[in-house]
Amino acid sequence: MTSTDRLPAGGPATARAGHQRPTHDRSELRGVLGRFATGVTVLTAGRTAPRGMTANSFTSVSLDPAVILVCVLRTAAVHETILAEQAFAVSVLSGGQEKAARHFADRHRPRGAEEFEAVETVPGRFTGAPVLVGAQAWLECELTAEYDGGDHSIFLGSVLDIGRAPADDPLLYFAGGFQRLDD
Repeated sequence: MTSTDRLPAGGPATARAGHQRPTHDRSELRGVLGRFATGVTVLTAGRTAPRGMTANSFTSVSLDPAVILVCVLRTAAVHETILAEQAFAVSVLSGGQEKAARHFADRHRPRGAEEFEAVETVPGRFTGAPVLVGAQAWLECELTAEYDGGDHSIFLGSVLDIGRAPADDPLLYFAGGFQRLDD
């Protein structure tokens, strides 16, 4: 069955004309969204009480001015830290950093300063947020806007500082798992 086989008679225009909002099976929706390969980042915030999380919902918004976007679950510990600090950092992970990605995705990891004992970091020059050593690239950002994204907040960050390492194999997320280009 193709995706067009699931459309109502008349195609997408007919579906939009109705007033009922479509509902989707959460598992099926995750499967569909998982077909979009993304890079993997670790989002961090906080100078004295840092927090972090693995994130793949990251993208550039504008080059001039330099603005990026990240989406953060409202219940994530880093969410409140970003709001309190009005700043954050993003480390774009290399293929050899899957362990770090899994660590910051683990809901049962230690919190507070202990959260960062499993990885080597340096404080960002402007935000003080931890930046992961060995990342392919990193950005420090000032929070410039927050938008409602359902169970997530959509944060826009004005880029304060950037850096990158020599090109390396990126860590990707696809179909529910971590991947590398050389896999």
